[in-house]
Amino acid sequence: MIGKEIIESEPISGAEVKEIIENFSEENDLNYEQNLTINHLARFKRYSLEDTKEIIEKLQDEFNLRPKVAVHIVDLVPKDLADMRLIFAKEPTKIDADEMKKILELLEQYDVEE
Repeated sequence: MIGKEIIESEPISGAEVKEIIENFSEENDLNYEQNLTINHLARFKRYSLEDTKEIIEKLQDEFNLRPKVAVHIVDLVPKDLADMRLIFAKEPTKIDADEMKKILELLEQYDVEE
């Protein structure tokens, strides 16, 4: 693409994407890709936007996780150690089972929206 470059990139959660697109749709018509994104995000359980931001912050502060991994955890809503192992499978820094259990305990403190 001529004349286009990525200036900044940061991972954001599905809850944030949904909020951004819903706010955008109040004044604009959504295109095909935006409608697909909204439909996709509506199919899965997720935390509220406030809870999402709080969980991501805690995961980064308490467990020293990269933002990308913290966002994956919040978006995927893991239920057990097997799910956690899949999230951390390609991570350069390994986390032991005890840390994963602590993360799961942290996630259990928050309600998942249907």
